[in-house]
Amino acid sequence: MKILIIRHAEPDYSIDSLTPKGWREAELLSKRLLSMPPADGYYCSPLGRAIDTSRPTMEQLNIQPTILPWLKEFRATITDPESGEQRIPWDLKPHLWRDDPALLNNETWLEHPLMNSGDTNVAEVFHETCLGLDRLLADHGYIKEGSMYRCNNNREGYLVLFCHMALALAVIGYLTNISPFLLWHGFCLPPSSVTTLVTEERTPGLVSFRCFQAGDTSHLALGNEPPSRMAMFQEVYRGSDHTRTT
Repeated sequence: MKILIIRHAEPDYSIDSLTPKGWREAELLSKRLLSMPPADGYYCSPLGRAIDTSRPTMEQLNIQPTILPWLKEFRATITDPESGEQRIPWDLKPHLWRDDPALLNNETWLEHPLMNSGDTNVAEVFHETCLGLDRLLADHGYIKEGSMYRCNNNREGYLVLFCHMALALAVIGYLTNISPFLLWHGFCLPPSSVTTLVTEERTPGLVSFRCFQAGDTSHLALGNEPPSRMAMFQEVYRGSDHTRTT
């Protein structure tokens, strides 16, 4: 089985929807998804930018995605040790964390004091995300067993999750046993991109997940639409630390 994790198209955060470019991205994404056999399930964050990203596909299929509250963007915060301000945990400046091995280790990252420094505990939100994912997989016959999944009827279907970058990277980290903190700061999933996780069943009935492709925007190239850099910081220092939006 495959899991297709789709980041929402380019957002207009002020109205929790999409920019004009984002709507073009969603249309091109729908052509990609509609060229595939129907999924075993379409699931979506309750936030408007994710729902609107799914809309062109869902309207063509004449169905509604299942809204899952835990797919909402990863909402925990940390206290920035440099400024003392509340900050989302995937925007910490590199010099504040890259030399800290505890944050890079999947066994220790949640125990780091930073993860309990914000207004909303990172561990609580991460465990809520993992529980929601495991319940969804269990509905499709994949039962968590240690760090793997037991499934007596593994198949070649797929699920589609319309969600958000930080949430997606947390899910990828959980399924591949990689510290999400490392993924948050080391990877960018462009708007409307598709990340594919695939089960590997090397022992009958026991499956693990491997990332087959991450942040793929080939559907945009087919429509001559350049990928958005939303979520990327400046490539060359220009005196600010703002996320690039163009």
